Amino acid sequence: MGCGMLGRVTAILVCLLWISSVHSFYLPGVAPRDFQRGDELQVKVNKLSSIKTQLPYDFYYLKYCMPDKIMNIAENLGEVLRGDRIENSVYTFNMREEQPCKVACRVRLDAKAAKNFKEKIDDEYRVNMILDNLPVAVLRQRRDGSPSTTYEHGFPVGSKGNYAGSKEERHFINNHLSFRVMYHRDPETDAARIVGFEVSPNSINHEYKEWDDKNPQLTTCNQNTKNIIQGSTVPQEVDTDKEVVFTYDVTYKESDIKWASRWDTYLLMNDDQIHWFSIINSLMIVLFLSGMVAMITMRTLYKDIAHYNQLETQDEAQEETGWKLVHGDVFRAPTNSGLLCVYVGTGVQIFGMTLVTMIFALLGFLSPSNRGGLMTAMVLLWVFMGLIAGYSSARLYKMFKGT
Repeated sequence: MGCGMLGRVTAILVCLLWISSVHSFYLPGVAPRDFQRGDELQVKVNKLSSIKTQLPYDFYYLKYCMPDKIMNIAENLGEVLRGDRIENSVYTFNMREEQPCKVACRVRLDAKAAKNFKEKIDDEYRVNMILDNLPVAVLRQRRDGSPSTTYEHGFPVGSKGNYAGSKEERHFINNHLSFRVMYHRDPETDAARIVGFEVSPNSINHEYKEWDDKNPQLTTCNQNTKNIIQGSTVPQEVDTDKEVVFTYDVTYKESDIKWASRWDTYLLMNDDQIHWFSIINSLMIVLFLSGMVAMITMRTLYKDIAHYNQLETQDEAQEETGWKLVHGDVFRAPTNSGLLCVYVGTGVQIFGMTLVTMIFALLGFLSPSNRGGLMTAMVLLWVFMGLIAGYSSARLYKMFKGT
């Protein structure tokens, strides 16, 4: 009624403001999802990553449990450039229904599979998984013993070490995953939103009496077992013809963290990826070279200034030489003026792309929950900023009397 009494334009604006104040909106791809008790949760797998080699691998490059049909989840341009390969997995949960122990599959490692696992363990590769657009993380206590905790992206493929008094270093695979899903529940509707996805990887050499593909029963892991990680648990070694049984358990924990703040903890992750030695080494080289250039320049300038001061007292009309001729070069076109115009245009293009990207990030359009959004925005802005780059290059070329 009120909107009909106002002018057409004013009515539309008032209605839009009223609607936006009552119904909030979310950016595409980052809207919240409500889950009822018992709803199926599908865990997706992502690439294998390492800070040691920087070369990503597909999750199923290693001989992990595979579903009947592998489906590639739709990826945007940024995810492709980042090397993300998001696919479905055999890990399925039911919302707020705990699973003490569940067998994923049983595989036998051939020579190639064992070799791949050992190489990835040596290169410190980590497995990345996704649940409701949240990456899996490993909870880690701080080294200083403080009660606060930090997260690490993904979990390691395995570890190396000695076992049972052996001096030979062996490879062990993390074949048991203890998942913990944190959720925030609405007391009115009893619907829940996922606000955290943690995992605790372990290596267990599972045992069983007789294998049944339809209903496998393990003596080291069954539905009635609450805590299978004992002090005497034998780890699962990686070797040719070794049989590996992959298992997992799921627990749920209610959290006070709201859906809008669930990424705050992930943004404060510390993966120890700061290479301090390389930073200090590069800084020392830059300072040393800068000092050398400054000393040589100052010596040359002091010598020339003293020489020109003597010439001024003797003969003021003597022709200028040396670095004093630079004042005339600013009015002359450079030799490779076309190349300079290209460089200036490219610099303007990079500066414009960086500036607009930072503005979008400050406005919240490049949220980390929108995976690959930052890379996609940078590529598209680089293309669009080519218009400004072309104008800057052409204007400078025209100033140099170019044709």
